[in-house]
Amino acid sequence: MKHFQKTDSIELLKKLKKQYVEQATAPLDGMWLDGFAAMASHYGIYEDEMLIGYFCVNEEGYLLQFYLTPGNKAKSSEIFTALISQDKTPEIKLNGAFVSTAEQEYLSLCLDSFSRFEVNTLMYQLEDPEKRSPVQLSTLPMTAANPAQLTECIGFAVDAIGAPEQWLTGYYGNLIKRQELFGYWVEGRLIATGECRLFDDHQTDYADLGMIVARDARGKGLATRILATLIALTQEKGRLPILSTEKGNIGAQKAITRAGFISSNRIIKFTT
Repeated sequence: MKHFQKTDSIELLKKLKKQYVEQATAPLDGMWLDGFAAMASHYGIYEDEMLIGYFCVNEEGYLLQFYLTPGNKAKSSEIFTALISQDKTPEIKLNGAFVSTAEQEYLSLCLDSFSRFEVNTLMYQLEDPEKRSPVQLSTLPMTAANPAQLTECIGFAVDAIGAPEQWLTGYYGNLIKRQELFGYWVEGRLIATGECRLFDDHQTDYADLGMIVARDARGKGLATRILATLIALTQEKGRLPILSTEKGNIGAQKAITRAGFISSNRIIKFTT
């Protein structure tokens, strides 16, 4: 008999999550993989007492990952249908799913099961990994932020993009501890931040980039130069850079494209 069981131990699912990442056709977005999915509720999929897969659901009721082990994939449609059927799983309230086009099996199940969807995020990789940038741009003198600068970096991000302060405290604190948050200061003022997040367990050939530019410094080509700086830093670490941005962020998309990135994959939002 198949059933779902919630677990608070990600360690229990570690092997399955590794298999899940390895089956992707392109690197998965770091924020979704190590951020959003890590904070979601995880459930084991069991047949009798044997663990045959898992899925995770965020607090808004959206599936973020779904996986069955080799030898059990023929049961995917049956199990996925049972999962999203509210009368069969009343304790799991689902409003839809997020899935990237690099997660083909999960994506196919979502296409079969949900009637409405839209592009949420564009995922990028360098068109030519051997190049630092297709344009001749000088890098910027960005330096790793230190613990004493945490409050300044948090205030900057709150003003620049409206990110929640409480979340930023933990997120930026961790990045600073790992020396993965960089700042660009002009005359003592923080103008931009850049992130170069390294993967520890999966996708260890890649680094996930991010950037924020002050509102009054946008539209001057600064974002592209920041990306050129981060690309150089990533390649010095022996990694390949990836990044993403929301579909509606046209300014960021232009800067990312100018820095030599292309977007072949998307994160899709499905709704019931």
